[in-house]
Amino acid sequence: MDKPIGVMDSGVGGLTVAKEIMRQLPDERIIYFGDLKRCPYGDRPLKEVKEYTIEVADHLVRRGVKMIVVACNTATAAALDVLEERYDIPVIGVINPGARSAIQSSNNHDVIVLATQATVKSDAYRDAIHHINGSFRITSLACPKFVPIVEQLRYKDKVVVRVALHQTLKQLLDTSADTIILGCTHYPLLAGEIHDYFGGRKKVIDSGYETAREVSSIMTYGKTHAASGSKRNHLMIVNGDSTRFEYILRDWIPFIDYTIEEIDLEG
Repeated sequence: MDKPIGVMDSGVGGLTVAKEIMRQLPDERIIYFGDLKRCPYGDRPLKEVKEYTIEVADHLVRRGVKMIVVACNTATAAALDVLEERYDIPVIGVINPGARSAIQSSNNHDVIVLATQATVKSDAYRDAIHHINGSFRITSLACPKFVPIVEQLRYKDKVVVRVALHQTLKQLLDTSADTIILGCTHYPLLAGEIHDYFGGRKKVIDSGYETAREVSSIMTYGKTHAASGSKRNHLMIVNGDSTRFEYILRDWIPFIDYTIEEIDLEG
């Protein structure tokens, strides 16, 4: 089925998930929606995030996607259940794949979740992990400095990143947790520095890999994989100015052909 996969996020963070889908499924075409005008979602009330998420998902459905990947932890926590009931196509979030990966990776059942304030308040990761294994200890920490570093293109400034990491994570240095979930899709752009900050003693989980595997599994079951061999031009829809978005896109996924379309949604 040569319909595209819809991937949505509040900004550029979901590109970490889109990149993994492109790597694992090179024959698939992606329509990506970055809601930069209203980014970040993580500082907004969950009710407002739900409204924005439904609006963006409706836009992708009108574009004819065969599946929606909610590549934003805050949006997943706020609206995944609503989207699953709203559409007759598969809708996948990033929280359950990340939770399952952490359960598989942790040896001592002690996990740290780094996320936005809204995701932490939702307890979405705690609920997802305890639904599978209630013996896990979960420590959740909001990291409000991290998304602006990525969105403002400062993620390559080692000094800025190290200062922000230390100010945010120093309270966790002596914890026994052996696994860290990056509970925001912006955070993988800081993954190497986070890993190094803890001296390599904690495994860092990026849910993008597991999410792409789930996308593939669902399409295999439904027999909706695209035909092989075609060259794909991915469509990047940006609500707002696309300048920063395109810089990060070229830096993070330099190997793709794409078209950028700017739109203007209220909010």
